[in-house]
Parts: sequence; C-alpha cells; structure tokens
Amino acid sequence: MIHDYLEIENAEGMPEMADSAVALEFLMSIKTGIRNAAAAITESRTPAVRAAFQKQLAEGLSLHEEVSNFMMQKGWLHPYNVDDQYKLDMKSADMALMIGKLNLFPGNTSRMGMMAQIDADE
Repeated sequence: MIHDYLEIENAEGMPEMADSAVALEFLMSIKTGIRNAAAAITESRTPAVRAAFQKQLAEGLSLHEEVSNFMMQKGWLHPYNVDDQYKLDMKSADMALMIGKLNLFPGNTSRMGMMAQIDADE
C-alpha cells in the first residue's frame, strides 16, 4: 500500500472534516469582526458612525449565533460540553498529523489494477 492522499482510507471522512473546518474558520472570522466592531464603537467620534458600527456589531452577533447553532446541530461544536469538545479537538489534531505524514506529491499516481478497467475493444 502506498501511503498518500489517493488511498481510500486516507479520504474517509474528509468531506465532513473539510466542511467543519470551513465552518470553524468562518466562525472565527465572525468573532474577529465582532471584536473589531466593538473596538470601533469605542473609537468613533460621531453618533452616525457609532450607530453604523453598532448595527454591524448586532449583525455579527446574530450571524455568530446562527453559525454556532448550525455547527452544534452538525456535531462540529460542543461549547457546553468540554469533554466532548476536547475529544473533537483531539480527533482534528490527529487528522492534521495524519495528513501531514501523507505523501502529497507522489511520483507515481497511477492506480492501474486497483479498480475494474473497461477494455476499449469490447
């Protein structure tokens, strides 16, 4: 067996792992936007600018709630259960280490013989 990204066992669960990673990155970006909006409110001089940042802050908080709830429904986030979140984080770390050990650029990517081949003459 060649240990690279083309092996079926290395691809198992990858689509869901990718989805959860994208969702987590999105959630982290939302949190950054919330922090930035809150800081901007404290540094604003005019009521109109403050109101604009307050609106942005409220929308960010609403989006954070929506994405968090979605992730909890999918089982990708466990903010109220530290043990479950720890297990999920360890699984993600193990997956990242496994991906890091894969040969992502193998010289031979041919998998002839692994799957049924259709003969062109038939």
